[in-house]
Amino acid sequence: MQSRPKQLPMPSKRQSVMARSPEAERRRRRDSDNDSSSDEDDSSVPGEPATPEVDRSRHHGPPPSDTSSLGSARDTPPQSRARTGPLPPLPGQQPAVPQQPPPPPIQQIQQQQIQQIQQIQQQSQQPNTVQNRLSSSSQSSNHDRQRARLRDEMTQLSEVMDNLAPYCEPPDVTHNTGSSRSSRYQPPHMASVRVNSSTSITAALDEAHGATARWKVSTKIQQLLNTLKRPKRRPLPEFYMDDEEELEMAARVRDPAAPKPEGGPMTPAVGEHLEIPAGLPRNLEAAVQRYGSATFKASCASVLDATNKPSVPLTYGKLLSRAHKIAFALLNKARGETSLKPGDRVALVYPNSDPVSFMCAFYGCLYAGMVPVPIEVPITRRDAGSLQIGFLLGSCGVQVALTTEPCHKGLPKTASGEVAVFKGWPKLHWFITEHLARPPKEWQPPPRLNDDTPAYVEYTSGGDGSVMGVTVSRAAMLAQCRTLTSACGYTEGEICVCVVDFKREVGLWHATLCSVFNGMHVIFIPYSLMKVNPASWMQMITKFKASIAIVKSRDLHWGLLATKDHKDINLSSLRLLLVADGANPWSLSSCDQFLSVFQSKGLRPDAICPCASSCETMTVAVRRPGQGGANTTGRGVLSMAGLSHGVVRVDQENSLTSLTLQDCGQVLPGATTVVVRPDGEPRLCSTDEVGEICVSSAAAGTSYWGLQGVTNQTFRVRPLRADGSGLGDQDYVRSGLLGFLGPGGLVFVCGSRQGLMTVSGRKHNTDDIIATILAVEPMKFIYRGRIGVFSIRVLRDERICVVAEQRPECTEEQSFQWMSRVLQAVDSIHQVGIYCLCLVPHNYLPKTPLGGIHLSETKRRFLDGCLHPANVLMCPHTCVTNLPKPREVHKADVGPASVMLGNIVQGNRLATAQGRDLGTADDENDTTKKHQFISEILRWRAQTTSDHALFTLLNAKGGPSSTLTCAQLHKRAERVGCLLLEKGHVNTGDHVALVYPPGLDLIAAFYGCLYVGAVPVTIRPPHPQNLQTTLPTVRMTVDVSKSVLILSNQTVIKLLRSKEASNVVDVKSWPPTLDTDDMPKRKLVAVYRAPTAEMLAYLDFSVSTTGMLAGIKMSHAATTSLCRSMKLACELYPSRHVALCLDPYCGLGFALWCLSSIYSGHHSILIPPSEVETNPALWLTAVSQHKVRDTFCSYGVMELCTKGLSSSIPLLRQRGVNLSCVRTCVVVAEERPRIALCTSFSRLFSGLALSPRAVSTSFGCRVNVAICLQGASSPDPSTVFVDLRALRNDRVTLVERGAPHSLCLMESGKLLPGVKVIIANPETKGHCGDSNLGEIWVQSPHTSTGYFTIYGDDSGTSDHFTAQLVTGSTGEVYARTGYLGFLRRTDSVAADGEKHDAVFVVGSLDETVMLRGMRYHPIDIETSVLKCHKKVVECAVFVWTNLLVVVAELEGNEDDALDLVPLITNAVLEDHHLIVGVVVVVDPGVVPINSRGEKQRMHLRDGFLQDQLDPIYVAYNM
Repeated sequence: MQSRPKQLPMPSKRQSVMARSPEAERRRRRDSDNDSSSDEDDSSVPGEPATPEVDRSRHHGPPPSDTSSLGSARDTPPQSRARTGPLPPLPGQQPAVPQQPPPPPIQQIQQQQIQQIQQIQQQSQQPNTVQNRLSSSSQSSNHDRQRARLRDEMTQLSEVMDNLAPYCEPPDVTHNTGSSRSSRYQPPHMASVRVNSSTSITAALDEAHGATARWKVSTKIQQLLNTLKRPKRRPLPEFYMDDEEELEMAARVRDPAAPKPEGGPMTPAVGEHLEIPAGLPRNLEAAVQRYGSATFKASCASVLDATNKPSVPLTYGKLLSRAHKIAFALLNKARGETSLKPGDRVALVYPNSDPVSFMCAFYGCLYAGMVPVPIEVPITRRDAGSLQIGFLLGSCGVQVALTTEPCHKGLPKTASGEVAVFKGWPKLHWFITEHLARPPKEWQPPPRLNDDTPAYVEYTSGGDGSVMGVTVSRAAMLAQCRTLTSACGYTEGEICVCVVDFKREVGLWHATLCSVFNGMHVIFIPYSLMKVNPASWMQMITKFKASIAIVKSRDLHWGLLATKDHKDINLSSLRLLLVADGANPWSLSSCDQFLSVFQSKGLRPDAICPCASSCETMTVAVRRPGQGGANTTGRGVLSMAGLSHGVVRVDQENSLTSLTLQDCGQVLPGATTVVVRPDGEPRLCSTDEVGEICVSSAAAGTSYWGLQGVTNQTFRVRPLRADGSGLGDQDYVRSGLLGFLGPGGLVFVCGSRQGLMTVSGRKHNTDDIIATILAVEPMKFIYRGRIGVFSIRVLRDERICVVAEQRPECTEEQSFQWMSRVLQAVDSIHQVGIYCLCLVPHNYLPKTPLGGIHLSETKRRFLDGCLHPANVLMCPHTCVTNLPKPREVHKADVGPASVMLGNIVQGNRLATAQGRDLGTADDENDTTKKHQFISEILRWRAQTTSDHALFTLLNAKGGPSSTLTCAQLHKRAERVGCLLLEKGHVNTGDHVALVYPPGLDLIAAFYGCLYVGAVPVTIRPPHPQNLQTTLPTVRMTVDVSKSVLILSNQTVIKLLRSKEASNVVDVKSWPPTLDTDDMPKRKLVAVYRAPTAEMLAYLDFSVSTTGMLAGIKMSHAATTSLCRSMKLACELYPSRHVALCLDPYCGLGFALWCLSSIYSGHHSILIPPSEVETNPALWLTAVSQHKVRDTFCSYGVMELCTKGLSSSIPLLRQRGVNLSCVRTCVVVAEERPRIALCTSFSRLFSGLALSPRAVSTSFGCRVNVAICLQGASSPDPSTVFVDLRALRNDRVTLVERGAPHSLCLMESGKLLPGVKVIIANPETKGHCGDSNLGEIWVQSPHTSTGYFTIYGDDSGTSDHFTAQLVTGSTGEVYARTGYLGFLRRTDSVAADGEKHDAVFVVGSLDETVMLRGMRYHPIDIETSVLKCHKKVVECAVFVWTNLLVVVAELEGNEDDALDLVPLITNAVLEDHHLIVGVVVVVDPGVVPINSRGEKQRMHLRDGFLQDQLDPIYVAYNM
């Protein structure tokens, strides 16, 4: 795939809208435990999207110059914030009186406190005072006149008519971005809001405490309430802001200049009196009986087949006969042995192409007293939403499903031929309703049930995809039929054409119920036929002279496109064209365009009748057909900006930011309609306020089946007046529709609750966003009607996401150009940004049974990372406006001495810890203390214990490959020394490179160098399969270390001189190379002894995580001191067996492999990590076989064992592997302990008797290779939970486990003997307290003497080894580790009886990322990325030009790559309040990792900048 645009817009700086005083902050912290916040409603688009054209005029302006740049109006500078100083006097007020001379200091403080309290009390009584002052002081009297003019225009809403636009292609609204906006989003100053909220919270708390005092509360309940509070510890002075409340308030900030409702209180709209026409049947069963007996040959229903011809009609006589057959069969044969009884629920599973069978089954259930539950036909076992349908069937207790024989054959089957059980569905007995026997002549249907009993259950979907069943009683069903008959004027014998779904909502009420109630003939048009012949419904109207048609605006639009079929159309017989989705705000354009084209074909304007409905309220309003005159129809041009604030404001007709609404008719007869506020208590709205429409009518649903709590919130609503008094005793039902009441009782709908998205305090409707998107040349790039808009909640606010199906011929560049235009259009028209825009392949989005987008399933796939888009464009920089305020670091305000003094005054302990004294040891090993050189100790052991085994090297099968005793090692070292002198001609002090694989040759070569006074440099050999990368590192180390000679074995030397290696490094450029496989068998004449122990013993080179090759100098004294310190800590004696599975080239791994056994005399079992890759059980099997008490490994080895042996524990147990002998299992590392890996390892191998206390970590660095090491008698490793937000601000705040934003850290082992550690500020070099995060400084005898560079000049890094504090003990010299951490004194007691000081390493100072004034550790961000998707196997982050770059390794198909982009952006934004600038998706293994398992992030950054990563996809977040 191609990566994204060449030019990348840089993120803009944002001013925070929050202002916070220290006093308010303290109050907020004190009351934070009692704060509660309500989550906003999750909004989504209905399952079947609207497909109307956009009714906007064209405004041609200059086209955008760069489609990849999304400047638009978002790049305009933000308005200046409100002033924090005194406000100017309001008009009519007197100027402020000059202040009196200041009182004495104490009195002045008291007076200020009294004034603050009075000010807070006034603000709590008048919460909008400051905002009103801001608004009134910033506007002139012209604004009052403008508001008055707008109020006058509001009263003339019924007179505002929209000019009809001729049918044409939708305009390209992206060319109108040049017009300036009248007002931009201006964040208000929130200081007053914070004071008000704090005051109200305090008052509420006081009131609550008072109430609690009068009630007896159980002790257990009180304890439970206390545990539910956010855990807290002793308050520490924080230099950072707790931004949780700030995020919430910034997300819900309200513009003080936003319009507010100005109308008076609304009055309920009451429909006309319901007059039931004479001669109507008593109920639906009586209607079937009447028409089936008196006019049994009259047609009831017909359906068009695939050839566009009507099938044989279902007569009313056949309907009566089939309904009786089904009723008899249900009561006697449906369940075999156990028959159904009246009141049982039965599922109706019929395809959309068979309305005839559905009608027979539906009325058969009514005759039998059953409750039909119509559902869609499941096509596969994994249909979108099938799980929720199964929940509905289970809650309704459905055990029988009715269907047809062809439908039953098409259902998925098991191997035995039975219908498969769908996921989440109860076990159903499938009953075929065809070819049933006649009931006996004497059989009569059971008596009709009570009117209050359920008639049927209609399913409805919530915004989150949940399915609920709306229960409709028999009385409500009959009332709905009577009401619609009166409102629509239905009469017997009329012919109706139905295009909509006949199983639910408008299609069920009109085409299935009212048609039979009135004896009408309905011609059904299946959805599958509409896709082939969009004009088929108009042809049926012409052929049968139908007077009624039930369609959607989608069908009107499709009919317009079928121009070749227009010539034979005649719509003069049509008196009622019922638009089922007339509540869609954008259905007006389809209606107007359809009328303009077909008015010449006989269509009357008064025949188009939009209606509004929902499953809960059933029909809300419908326009009466054939009525004219004043207040019968209406439309208004409304401001979308006003609608986003919940108010109705008239706008200009030709404005792009206007929305033209048509009415949905009047309230139904016998019904009462009100508009209430959608959030909070159901208070009545003002006349110019948008709210949720509620209906009180006999023709409405009664409940959600089995959900009493949700039922009370929806079907038992009692509206309240502005003063809090009730409107009456009648219950209202929420419709889920948002709108207002116009003149003459007209109902206007501008959206739905499901499609409502509240972004930054403003409300936007999904249908409005879709209409704007469709205006941007939709036919060229995407499919109309295949657009889904929903919102996801990220960082305390909703973010708009758009998903659309792109056309196959659309190229990637065209797609991004179109997406850029969409972003500009939505931003300029709706003044809101799109967070994510995804394009998926054609016919890829999950569908509803009628072909619409299954929006909740689409949203679920998006959040689960299984949507698989073809193109993604993320725009978090323009959308996320509620980021917390960046930290401002004032270096000159507080000095290090002040910080230290503050810690002392507050009682905080200065961060200092020390290991036990190195000199206090037993006298049993005094012999080793006499020798100052490790080479002398080897010679002494070869003389005293010559046959004692020091090393055993294991092969891949676990057997001993070779063994070295003290005498053998001494002899081999002498031979190496002779080789160096005779063939190498080395001099004292020459540097010799040792390039060996892990083994005994490396150890012998090391001591051979020491025997002749050479300085050994251990270097990892190049990897044969990766010479391109590893060989240059070997060559660089040889050059930088000034090695005059290379010692190696025959295999490595052959590799260095190979043809493949010569392509990377010139073979002739290597120093002389000696093969130690061919050595002289002679004794060394004399062993070299350095004049002083301070001379250089060896060089330790390694590549740091930042990609720098650093070598340190280790003296003989430091070497022996290091060995002695490890011996005392781990209790290493000659009788011990120690297993090592480490790389032996640098750091503590080298010291354990080559030095420790010589000094302590213990037996080291050497296991090369490369052997563990082929045999993961090798290390643990060796530990069990040799009864090893102490073992050391790396994180890489531990991860290999955890992943490779996760399913082999029983097999290992059968082989006798037992790890109960292990006392300490130490991970050697130079990083923060990986607590998750250590925990997984301990938990996995606890099945092999591994003690959970055994696993621990160590810590070392370049300046000191061993600082902490878990010893044999050390206390158990402790863990703490710290606040991640405080850590970013260099503070350490302990929290309880499970607290929000908590991070678990494990200590890095006990300090080695002779080691002293302090925590210092890396910038000021001041001594830190326990509550500060600082750099770890170390002081010990085995600290290295300095860095080794090629020029021998270490002046630039001398401070790393000779650092001194500027406060406290300024005379002591420390080495700077370059790692950040902190100290904590635990309750554990060490072996010496002192309190144990735990060292916690947080991360490398060089790798920290400074963004927004805070310090971030890459591992924390990477942890969030790894958790966001299961296919992210590894990741790394770095900063490039102030942009955060995330590189994620994908283990899966390349189709999954784009799924990661929004998930990674969401996770980092939610957890760390950072916007990801670039997301790079790569193959596994791209992130470079060194031998210690540490990520080489700087190498990765260089590879990214040099375009060497070969990424799968690169996404630049705009």
